[in-house]
Amino acid sequence: MFNYFKGIVNSINANNNRYFLILEVNNIGYEIQVPSRFTRQLESNSDQIISVFTHFQVRDDQYILYGFENSAQRDLFRQLISVSGVGSQTAIALIDTLGLEDLVQAIVTGNIRLLSKTPGIGQKTAERIALELKTKLAQWRVNAGVRVDSGNFLPSEEIMADLEMTLLALGYTNNEIQQAISVISQDNLLQKNPHVEEWIRSAIAFLSLN
Repeated sequence: MFNYFKGIVNSINANNNRYFLILEVNNIGYEIQVPSRFTRQLESNSDQIISVFTHFQVRDDQYILYGFENSAQRDLFRQLISVSGVGSQTAIALIDTLGLEDLVQAIVTGNIRLLSKTPGIGQKTAERIALELKTKLAQWRVNAGVRVDSGNFLPSEEIMADLEMTLLALGYTNNEIQQAISVISQDNLLQKNPHVEEWIRSAIAFLSLN
């Protein structure tokens, strides 16, 4: 019904970890729920004219506007809420936790572990999201021009699980393990290696130098 609103940021309010933008359009203040990531940009654009891409939802006797910084983020929100068991608040939480590019990448590659990092998302819900949207988003991200940062590459779920378990058994902390994974995942040769032993060897080599 509404594609986008163009107006002035009047205020941003928080209530129960939900963020609401009051956008003034032609002397009318529209209350729009937005992801917390978006509020950081909005705060720097106070009193300036901005465009907010919207999704209008009618539920029982409630009329709710959800707002996003671009049409791609809004369209991804719509894809997410089309999945059984994924409501609007869960979809916003996914976008807030992972961001557009990483969220799309996690779904397309079936990275259940990464999807499950979102509060309120269990393994079954993560699996359902990946199953229902994997094919759709693979093509959609090309059409929408969503770029995937190769620097954010993560190993497969199986490699990640074995890698973390082994390093924990060796006495490394979670922070040390995540730092090692973040660094070694940028190795182009290692990215193509399906053998967990090589990942473990590289992680230990990194950790031994730090």
